[in-house]
Amino acid sequence: MKVAAYCRVSTESEDQLNSLDNQKKYFNDYINRNTNWEFTEIYVDEGITGTSIKKRYAFLHMLKDAQNHVFDLILTKEISRFARNTLDSIYYTRRLKDLGIGIIFLNDNINTLDPDAELRLTILASIAQEESRKTSERVKWGQKRSMERGVVFGTDLLGYDLRNGKLFINEREAETVRLIFHKFVRERKGTHVIARELSEAGIPTAGGKNKWYGAGILKILKNEKYCGDLIQKKTYTPDYLKHEKKYNHGEEEFITLYNHHEPIIERELFKEAQSELKQRILLPEEKKKYTNRYCFSGLIHCKSCGHSYVSRSKKLKSQGIYRYWRCYKAVQQGKQHTDSKGNTRGCDNNTVTEEDLKYILKDIIQKLKLDKEELINGVYKSIKNTIYEDYESSESKRKKLQKNILKKQHLIDMFLSNEITDTDYNVLKQKYDTTINQLSRELEEHMQKEKVTNQNTSEDIKEKIYDEIRQILSPLINGLEWNDIFYHNILDKINIYRKEDIDNSDVTYVEVYLKGIKNGFTYQIY
Repeated sequence: MKVAAYCRVSTESEDQLNSLDNQKKYFNDYINRNTNWEFTEIYVDEGITGTSIKKRYAFLHMLKDAQNHVFDLILTKEISRFARNTLDSIYYTRRLKDLGIGIIFLNDNINTLDPDAELRLTILASIAQEESRKTSERVKWGQKRSMERGVVFGTDLLGYDLRNGKLFINEREAETVRLIFHKFVRERKGTHVIARELSEAGIPTAGGKNKWYGAGILKILKNEKYCGDLIQKKTYTPDYLKHEKKYNHGEEEFITLYNHHEPIIERELFKEAQSELKQRILLPEEKKKYTNRYCFSGLIHCKSCGHSYVSRSKKLKSQGIYRYWRCYKAVQQGKQHTDSKGNTRGCDNNTVTEEDLKYILKDIIQKLKLDKEELINGVYKSIKNTIYEDYESSESKRKKLQKNILKKQHLIDMFLSNEITDTDYNVLKQKYDTTINQLSRELEEHMQKEKVTNQNTSEDIKEKIYDEIRQILSPLINGLEWNDIFYHNILDKINIYRKEDIDNSDVTYVEVYLKGIKNGFTYQIY
């Protein structure tokens, strides 16, 4: 059997590279000890985070070689080394398995060629996803409390410098802001005219460029910060897995603080500008989208007519909600009958209550023969590595910042000793200044995040995190507690049989299939 290995480190620090050398030696020895294995290649990604597959060239090369059947098996240290997102690990293990190639995660003790490997991976992914959701909620909660205290999140904007969460007026840029409001309100000029005049006058933008655009002028006119107020949460992240920001159109509560900082323009002038904007610009009407998702959505199928089951609910006198699932054809057309044209319509398949389905799923989890302690340890490793990679990212940025500061100091020494020309000095100085400012902002954001999430790496904190994870996961993987995300991710499908299909009885038969398990579990509901 031809065997390859995959290694990845997230930073280019000396310790990480030493760890990589150790991994290479370990895999070489491990493969050569097995007489039935033939060593092919070790694929290595150095100094690259696991967040994006696109930048992991060795990983992509490995996938290409897999399609050409260069090897039959891949060894890797653990799931988090293979792909930082456990869900990505499942996707790529499935792709490789379709090619007949297995993966052995040594630390997680998972071989994807084993019958229950996909289920174990899926459970790990589901639990890790739930923990990510809880972590996201804790970060959001911490950020919201900081915002309520007046801490400003974001970056510098024209007229203000942001330092340590506070806004300070940049007087040179503030004059440009006052000029824009004066031209718009007093001279009644449009945003495109103002942009053209500022460009022609050579007045720099916030980014130091000389080209202005009407859209940029409009943003300045609408920004409440210039009259001393602060509105935060203008954007939000609806999906904690994708981390894509969207504009907040009322989906989340804004945090508004009046007279928060020193204004650049008078409040009365700002109000006049907003009134003028309403007259000149037709603002789009805000739209709200609501979606309802349930654990069983799209997963319950009627074996009588082939349609899916849909969720229905009734309000109880006790103010509670009674939720059940019914065949969509029965909902639309009623009980099975023949219409005036002789066509058979409707469906007689039984409804099932949500409580019965939850009981069945929890019962299946309780009876599954899995090493549940190993699953908990696997999730802890994934979360721990994520925390460490965030820490490594901060350390990497700190080192890069220090390196660029030293380069700038060396540049000044060269200039003072007449070793370089004025032109070269100015070009290089601008380059280093830009890099230093960018790294400083990124490092500050990382430090604020670490402060909010309290990601301490002391042994006491590690033990506390492990205990918290155990308290959350143990009831889930032992079938003692219900969680929509967990069960939705491990559930493949549910088939509901008509009562006439089996022995003409009045029993509803529920057949449940979990991801990664070939055989289903059949239950009877009376």
